[in-house]
Amino acid sequence: MATATVPGQPPLRPPAHQVSPRAVRWWQLNALLTLLVLTVPQVVVLLALGPNAPSWLAITAGATAVVVAGYALVVPPLLYRIHRWEITDEAVYTLSGWLVREWRIAPISRVQTVDTEHGPLQQLFKLATVTVTTASARGPVKIRGLAADDAAELARTLTETTQATPGDAT
Repeated sequence: MATATVPGQPPLRPPAHQVSPRAVRWWQLNALLTLLVLTVPQVVVLLALGPNAPSWLAITAGATAVVVAGYALVVPPLLYRIHRWEITDEAVYTLSGWLVREWRIAPISRVQTVDTEHGPLQQLFKLATVTVTTASARGPVKIRGLAADDAAELARTLTETTQATPGDAT
């Protein structure tokens, strides 16, 4: 991808860093938990109705299992290849998504807060999410699937960079 520059704006270029390879397993586990949430109630109803269960219920339960299992196998490796991030002295860059790709660039001067989140599954895989809140109507920039140590260092570095940047983040 070519680099484009606009006077007074950060350069447009793809972010340099990938998320942690452990994020693939985290995304797969999230998908498998979704599989359980969607299929277990269908199976319970099938078992409760026994031989009187409509055949379409078994078909939808099977189709749900196949679609979600396929998603769990195919999409997380794609997400790993696509999701990227980078912090420079000028901006926070992120690239995410698989069907709809979102490329976000938040100038450092617009950063208001930096948060780190470690959900239960993320803790299991030693991962974290860094949320960079900006003075933007678009909402915060999230970098998901970072190694926990990298996330802590990123939050520290980003906080120092934003404190050293003049402006009022509006």
